[in-house]
Amino acid sequence: MDQSLGLKLDPRRDEPIHRQIFDQVVARIEARAFPAGFKLPPTRVLAGALGAHRNTVARAYAELESAGFVFGSVGRGTFVGDVDGARAQAVDRGAVAVADGGQLREMPWNDLVARAAKPELLARVERYARRASGPQVINLARMQPSADLLPDELMRRCVARVFAQYGPETLTYAPPEGVLRTRTQIALELAARGVPATADDVLVTSGSQQALDLVARSLVNPGDAIMVEATTYSGALDIFALAGARVVSVPSDDDGPELAALERLTRPDVKALYLMPNGHNPTGRTMSLERRRQLVLWSRRVSIPLIEDDYAAGVVLDPPGEPHLRALDGDVIHMSTFSKRLIPAMRIGYVVAPKELSRSLRSLKRVVDLGTSSILQHAVAEFIERGYLRAHMTKVVREYRARRDALAAALTKHLPAECTFQSPRHGLVLWVSLPPSLDVDALYQEALKQGVLVSPSPMWSAGLNPRPGVRLAFCAESPERVAEGARRLGKAVKTLSARAPRKAEPRSGAVAPFV
Repeated sequence: MDQSLGLKLDPRRDEPIHRQIFDQVVARIEARAFPAGFKLPPTRVLAGALGAHRNTVARAYAELESAGFVFGSVGRGTFVGDVDGARAQAVDRGAVAVADGGQLREMPWNDLVARAAKPELLARVERYARRASGPQVINLARMQPSADLLPDELMRRCVARVFAQYGPETLTYAPPEGVLRTRTQIALELAARGVPATADDVLVTSGSQQALDLVARSLVNPGDAIMVEATTYSGALDIFALAGARVVSVPSDDDGPELAALERLTRPDVKALYLMPNGHNPTGRTMSLERRRQLVLWSRRVSIPLIEDDYAAGVVLDPPGEPHLRALDGDVIHMSTFSKRLIPAMRIGYVVAPKELSRSLRSLKRVVDLGTSSILQHAVAEFIERGYLRAHMTKVVREYRARRDALAAALTKHLPAECTFQSPRHGLVLWVSLPPSLDVDALYQEALKQGVLVSPSPMWSAGLNPRPGVRLAFCAESPERVAEGARRLGKAVKTLSARAPRKAEPRSGAVAPFV
């Protein structure tokens, strides 16, 4: 037997020698060149054949055994494990269970799936969601940063530093409430934005979507009510439905929920009012300070807490921003995320809540997923500590402002007068109000034919009669493409207006998330 196993090592590569040995042995096991039971040379022999240090080979063997590819037998040596046999045994066990079950019946999955989890009840997004078919389609529906704005290189450095400093500790489970270092940085960042908080107040979550899910589960008993604006974030509506809540749709004006409507709709079973005061999704509206104060007073008077979803924290396009609701009242439940500010794939969010609720949230967090990724939490903390977040936000806010301005200018030029909009002061989206005579579903289809993807109002409606309009996200495309998208939308509106009114159903397609 070739005592080198045919391995070829290259000390000039960045990859350590023990990793080269590991990877090449695994490749041969997967290719069945080393079958189950194949005996590997002793570490001393292989080290001599490869011209490597014996400790290096021993480390590679230890990692191979830890990963399940080989096993050691004292006094006998190191052998390749039966990887294929373990897989086949698992399949065989399933086959035996089916064959031994007597008379078989088809599993009634339609009856077994919970009513709240039925796809048709969570289909407001799927009705319209589709993947853009290539770069020729301009995506004004996807609310996430474009690739050129992702701080991937800085984040890569942060992950490398974290792993170099903390090592395997970052690969273990994090505390359910979050890594202390990360919670401390989030608290400092909140304080800089006028929200009083300590590390003990912060619960780290897997994005703000999970934060809202935990809050809903903590507050809602089946049949309880949650108040929302008549036009609001579709993901929140789905979460409240899954929690068993009855959604109460509150009419809004250009400044937020109407106070008179809130008074009229207040009931003892209402558990919270869900709000997005800054850069409201989908309308882009930012609530005035006076309305914020009125809502806080209403909340305290009727004992209904406010949920403040600050998804676009720090994206203030026209300074100064308004104070957060949590800054006005310590009983406000405040949540946010780093997904929109940094990298969507880094699902790091947080929630700050009154202590009585925080205890429930932490317990639920532990039950739901044990804790959010430790290494990602450390990486975000490193990113903030080194001042990268502040510099990054300065850069991206400047770019988002340019994209918003390009969109607003193009809409003014290409949309007919009956289509109106307001340029947002905060956030990543703009809302175009459409005349009632225009079929929004048909406009969605026509816009897609023209090569622009938009988010139509039925996606965002908590009531039976959605206000006609479309949400346009300006963060995922360059200023030039945003402006071209507005031109195509204007063409779609004019094309549709020239036709006789008719209803249209959105076509099915591959699902891509709208956020």
